[in-house]
Amino acid sequence: MSFYDKVYEAVMTVPKGKVATYGQIAVMCGSPHASRAVGYALHCNPRPGVIPCHRIVNREGRLAPAFAFGGQEVQAELLRKEGVEVRDDFTVDLDRYLYRG
Repeated sequence: MSFYDKVYEAVMTVPKGKVATYGQIAVMCGSPHASRAVGYALHCNPRPGVIPCHRIVNREGRLAPAFAFGGQEVQAELLRKEGVEVRDDFTVDLDRYLYRG
């Protein structure tokens, strides 16, 4: 299985109403120092709408400024539809919404 496939598989485990960080996904894939590679894999998401890359945020809870499928506003809207509160500065409260699975 390729690294990208591992990323997509890991992202699929993040439930609606929760977020995970790039670093968490990297650890789940067995490559704890590959956060940037996770971001690139998500940017190349072959199945948008199926692989929920909008649920992945940075270690501070910040949404992706260049979210591959429409920008921060689109990512924020997708998260809000799932019950995640996104602040005006495009951040999410990780204490409340971080996936700990």
